[in-house]
Amino acid sequence: MRFPAFAAAFLIPLAAHAAEQKPAPLTTAQQLDKLFADLAKAQSEDDANPIQTQIEALFQQSGSPTVDLLMARGQSALQSGDTGTARKMFDSVTGLAPDFAEGWHMRAQLQAAAGDDTGALLSLQKTVALNPREFNALAHLADMLDDYGDKKGALATYRKVQALDPQNDAAKRAVRKLSREVEGEKI
Repeated sequence: MRFPAFAAAFLIPLAAHAAEQKPAPLTTAQQLDKLFADLAKAQSEDDANPIQTQIEALFQQSGSPTVDLLMARGQSALQSGDTGTARKMFDSVTGLAPDFAEGWHMRAQLQAAAGDDTGALLSLQKTVALNPREFNALAHLADMLDDYGDKKGALATYRKVQALDPQNDAAKRAVRKLSREVEGEKI
């Protein structure tokens, strides 16, 4: 009878110690913080690409199975060229989950493709208000600001993209070009 009591007294602390050694899984916010730190350290665009992909995948996680299903169906419809269905799906996403930035981002892409620049600008602004680190939405917003002649606003927005994603070649080129136009040549 003493052996089982001794074994239990010995094994229970070992199990508790083993559980203490296992680190808790990172939250989505912690994963994003780590990935953005890695992105800042990337030495080339090739090094940055897989990190960007991981960040984009985390941005797509809404936390709602219904919203995730609507997003998947909207993206599938978009890939097959059915923009009407895609629009309905993304409108449903923004209606059900108005705080989910990627729903607004996808909606903005459809609006821009349909020539609804005002709607696209509003949806992009909503996207970056909800997720200030959404570098793709920021880049699209900067492109539109540049197209409409807001060079100063475009430059500021491209600089935000560059701060988040230093290896983004398109943002680097745009910052060089717009800084000359807005700030002039440096002597």
